Amino acid sequence: MTTIAVTGHMDLTEDTVPLVRDALDDLLKQYAGDGDLVGVSCIAKGADSLFAEAVLAAGGRLTAVIPSRDYRRKKVKADHATLFDRLTEAADEVLVLSHDTADRQAYEAANAVLLQRADRLVAVWDGNPPSGKGGGTADTVVEARVAGIPVDVVWPAGAKRRSAE
Repeated sequence: MTTIAVTGHMDLTEDTVPLVRDALDDLLKQYAGDGDLVGVSCIAKGADSLFAEAVLAAGGRLTAVIPSRDYRRKKVKADHATLFDRLTEAADEVLVLSHDTADRQAYEAANAVLLQRADRLVAVWDGNPPSGKGGGTADTVVEARVAGIPVDVVWPAGAKRRSAE
């Protein structure tokens, strides 16, 4: 069994979405063959959901890590709610963390769970350094590398973000 977690940017441009999805599909092919692929994702908008969809399309099982009890109600916007709900329902396991509120502490805890469960980390990441806020994509990549978790960076040619994270 191979367990792959994801971290990545939420603010991908519309033109970037299919580029990232194709790159994720290609990357996951090598792990899907044995039928034991498990993807771990917070299923946020953007990279997390694209990864979750790619895991399911590859025949893998999905584990959803929800950062807080109020995450769905407070943080999932209307334009992402249907996909969030569909992916949550498709997940073999849904782990809702004990935090009451979706805040930086909850996100950092969710990232810690991702890394605890991961054999590998996929980072849909533009390569920019951490912002200093903590809990972001670059922070998670740094933490994975320090922990000795292999990181596959996915940032296809032409990929762009709408704004800084």
